[in-house]
Amino acid sequence: MASGEPVGWIGAGRMGSELIKRLLEAGTEVWVYNRTRSKAEALADHGAKVVDSPSDLGSLDIVVTMVGGPEDVLEVTIGPDGALSRDDAKPSVIIDSTTIDPTTSRRVRAEASKRGVDILAAPVSGNPKVVKSGRLTVVASGPKRAYEKALPHLENFGRKVTYVGAEDEARLVKICHNLMLGIVTQTMAEISVLAGASGVSRADLLDFLNDSVMGSMFTQYKTPAFVNLDYSPTFTWHLLRKDFELGLETAREHDIPIPTAELVHSIIVEGIELGFGDEDFASMLTRQANVSGREIEPENKEVSDGLS
Repeated sequence: MASGEPVGWIGAGRMGSELIKRLLEAGTEVWVYNRTRSKAEALADHGAKVVDSPSDLGSLDIVVTMVGGPEDVLEVTIGPDGALSRDDAKPSVIIDSTTIDPTTSRRVRAEASKRGVDILAAPVSGNPKVVKSGRLTVVASGPKRAYEKALPHLENFGRKVTYVGAEDEARLVKICHNLMLGIVTQTMAEISVLAGASGVSRADLLDFLNDSVMGSMFTQYKTPAFVNLDYSPTFTWHLLRKDFELGLETAREHDIPIPTAELVHSIIVEGIELGFGDEDFASMLTRQANVSGREIEPENKEVSDGLS
């Protein structure tokens, strides 16, 4: 659904760029700020307007932030040159799609509230390829009025938006999602190495798994990486570690034991120490083979990721 009002966007990384393109293709005018200006300028050919500072977006009704982490969110929202820094122009809604800790979120929400600005937490599930396929999903929480105002834009992100509450619930949902992401990937690594020990190819194992009741869009999507050992990063071990530590911290706050997540966290930490940190977390497969005393090689088979 197109909107007659321009939308501000802060953060033109891999994910941000693809989502900006979707908004532009839907007919929405998008003003973009990115710390590395060249990344924003690459979107000008698609129709985006590039601005010099987050404060330049303050005059727009809706601003989306999708940046690296908590400190970045603070800088681009309530910092000296942030989207909320001007007294004469401020948005009515900031949609924050960054995975951040509860303390940072509460701080931004409180400062925004003083200025009469609503914060809508809207983390997403997927990566640039998922965005291109139109299958990205969004979980959102915040004031209902902000959600209703933002919904036409969020619906352009992908295939579904789920509203989960009036405060910060969406951030916890996304953290829970990423805990499961790591746990499922480690499980896939373990069963792949186990089946391989008996001579079963990973392609055959995952072909069966993906069409069974245990298969999912995620197991299908990770199949090419597992079969052909392509670890080009979509989500790194470092990022996964950050989200696991947010999850473990939240679990401690609520006195909820999550022993499986604790175990996988220790595996992630060890993997980073072994040098896997900048690779895609699918390389949990190679780490599992290594600790099992097994050698694995690319199977060089053409397999579907389920997105084409």
